[in-house]
Amino acid sequence: MRRNFWLILTFALALAIPAFAADIAGKWSASFDTQIGVQNYTYVFKMDGDKLTGTAESQFGKTEITEGTVKGDEIAFVENLDFQGNPLRISYKGKISGDEIKFTRNVADMATEDFVAKRSK
Repeated sequence: MRRNFWLILTFALALAIPAFAADIAGKWSASFDTQIGVQNYTYVFKMDGDKLTGTAESQFGKTEITEGTVKGDEIAFVENLDFQGNPLRISYKGKISGDEIKFTRNVADMATEDFVAKRSK
């Protein structure tokens, strides 16, 4: 009976502990080929719990990151880019692995691009 109590308590505590967000605060860079050519990005991530903010900067400008979250090793955010006077929503989803993030980004529901961002030293 006592053994069952400890097993149940251990299981309940394990379920109660939330998944901790990976600490990705800082500067990250990526270079990847797209339909409009190679793009070079610098991301500066800021974290507050599992909330992600910061900036995304490329040759097309610098934008604030919105709708950002980090849950465990998963990251998601939106870049609202102004491309030649037109609003362009770019949604990112990724998986964090140490000093790399494997991203898939959806550009205005017109193109999907996979790339890897690396933590800047």
